[in-house]
Amino acid sequence: MEKIPMTAEGFAAIDAELKKLKTVERPNIIAAIAEARSHGDLSENAEYHSAKERQSFIEGRILELEDKIARGQIIDIKALSGSTIKFGATVKVLDEDTEEENTYKIVGEDEADVKLGKISIASPIARAMIGKESGDVVEVTTPSGIKSLEILDVAWI
Repeated sequence: MEKIPMTAEGFAAIDAELKKLKTVERPNIIAAIAEARSHGDLSENAEYHSAKERQSFIEGRILELEDKIARGQIIDIKALSGSTIKFGATVKVLDEDTEEENTYKIVGEDEADVKLGKISIASPIARAMIGKESGDVVEVTTPSGIKSLEILDVAWI
């Protein structure tokens, strides 16, 4: 079974979503299905079919989240250190073409949010930076073309 790396924050978010689905969404959809059933003929009951589709989505998402929690490997970023980039590192880079500085934190796939500067460990930029240090230059193939990024700083925050 392949482990899924995630931060404690990412694990907590997955766990909170799972608890909400089980304690709020699942009971609500069961009640909606019961209500739709009481309206009579199920073959032409749009509310019933819609509720059943929603139930299917919720149950599928619950299974997916339970699997991620079971395979999750929580990595304590505060315990990490060093100058080599790995999961959990916060990396400051300089785009050599645009002279623009960006800061990225390498996190688990479910935690990624580029707007917040969090990139997935599986992203092309993160994969290119893994194992590198401050001062190194990496070339990354992105949808907008090849980018040349100079690593300015590696931090563990």
